[in-house]
Amino acid sequence: MINPTWLNTFCTLVEVNHFTQTAERLFMTQSGVSQHIKKLEQQVNCALLERHGKQFTLTVHGQNLYQQGSLLLKEWQFLEQQLKDDSPYSGLVKIQSPGSCGLQFYSQLLALQAEHTELNIDYRFAPNTSVEQAVANHSADIGFLTQAPTLSEVTSHKIGQEALLLVTPAHIKNPTWEVLCELGFIGHPDAKHHAQLLLSENYSEFEHVDQIKRTGFSNQISLILEPVSLGLGFTVLPAYAVGAFNKPALIKTHHLANPISENIYVCHHRNRPMAKRMHTVIEAIKAGE
Repeated sequence: MINPTWLNTFCTLVEVNHFTQTAERLFMTQSGVSQHIKKLEQQVNCALLERHGKQFTLTVHGQNLYQQGSLLLKEWQFLEQQLKDDSPYSGLVKIQSPGSCGLQFYSQLLALQAEHTELNIDYRFAPNTSVEQAVANHSADIGFLTQAPTLSEVTSHKIGQEALLLVTPAHIKNPTWEVLCELGFIGHPDAKHHAQLLLSENYSEFEHVDQIKRTGFSNQISLILEPVSLGLGFTVLPAYAVGAFNKPALIKTHHLANPISENIYVCHHRNRPMAKRMHTVIEAIKAGE
């Protein structure tokens, strides 16, 4: 079995990329760091670093060990924390979701944290693909997604739905295909997914969003509708994101003939046992749906 102390020194060195700074972070001497790396190389019977004076690069074996070893260390740290304290109302919970889910869920979780002050909510906004990857590599404990995950490491179940809405500048009364093409599309991280779901069911001309010229892009959920409000294009967004926009008079929401909702999934790592506080968070979200 690989020595976890030596493995931790190795992974820290890779992340810091400096022997002296690694020693400082781990409260060791530089020679102690070197000894750990040497012993680890002897244990796995292969070179992990190629040294170039004071610099180094990873060998292929070193790269493989870092990728797998860093995940193991996170698992061990999680298990250790869980064994120490598995209270349903205390501890850190790292959560990620797309923006519209975040606008809705974060306020609910802040209310939960206000009630249970030992609970520590770390909430980050990211597109679906990034959220799924974060759960797979243990950067997030829980992810909320608006499309089913595809990675084998991630398991999920549906917890709700949210309507998708076509949003144009306020002066647009009839959003025909020709009008939309003339306006142009305001992109965002999940725009292709949203447009495919809604527009394909309501416009026979639609095949993919790239048919329409793109006239802007924003990755900030609170800013996506700003260019729309200025007449620079249209977009498709979940209802909660549209409802949160602070200039409603400058945009128009269109309810199309075939309404479409996207599913909301909660996901976590398939091989990681869920701490009680994670269940607390999920139940709070379900209760607010």
